[in-house]
Amino acid sequence: MTTPVTPPRAFIFDMDGTIVDNMAFHTESWLSFFARRGHAIDADEFFRATAGRQGHEIMRTYLDQDLSREDAAVLDAEKEALYRELYAPHLETVAGFEQFIADAQQEDVRLAVATAAPPANIVFTLDGLDLRRHFDAVVGAADVARGKPNPDVFLLAAERCGVAPEHCIVFEDAPLGVEAARRAGMRAVVLTTTLPAAAFAEFDNVIIVARDFSELNIAALFASVANTSPTEAEQS
Repeated sequence: MTTPVTPPRAFIFDMDGTIVDNMAFHTESWLSFFARRGHAIDADEFFRATAGRQGHEIMRTYLDQDLSREDAAVLDAEKEALYRELYAPHLETVAGFEQFIADAQQEDVRLAVATAAPPANIVFTLDGLDLRRHFDAVVGAADVARGKPNPDVFLLAAERCGVAPEHCIVFEDAPLGVEAARRAGMRAVVLTTTLPAAAFAEFDNVIIVARDFSELNIAALFASVANTSPTEAEQS
């Protein structure tokens, strides 16, 4: 009797708010950035509307819809430099992350990062924590045209890992990211580093909500996937 072959599987991690618990520092830097320009922003509303979007998309929404990509890049560099200055003294992984990915590698699970962060922030986080060596693929804002909730970043990560979307599990902390996973036809694990579980109640692709990686079990995650039908990808 032939033993069934297990198809390649992957974990795809959002970076900000998921690998590192840094979204409060991103929000603080955005508030300071806009305050310099006379804009008062509600922090909670801003996070829900923008977490996972690319910098130039946010700049156009809040400053000028006709802002060129080049001008937006200059402004984004200013904002991200402010963020890195604020967060650098606090840089560390979310509890349980490094053990979790070590366990995943033992189970032959492929690993990827899929983030809306620009290259400088990816270097700051992944290289600053010596994490890049663990990943089969790292996909960021420079690699795709559209940010979350579009599925582009997750689909490219899956492609680079050589894994079909239905065999990928996404790890996220933001509704726009979970929606991007849904559109990619992927299940999602939510970490409540930034928002409570209730913020994700509408998503049928969420298989578990956890405080951090120490609460997760790899076998249980894949069992949850096996017991649910894939969400149809809406690659729009």
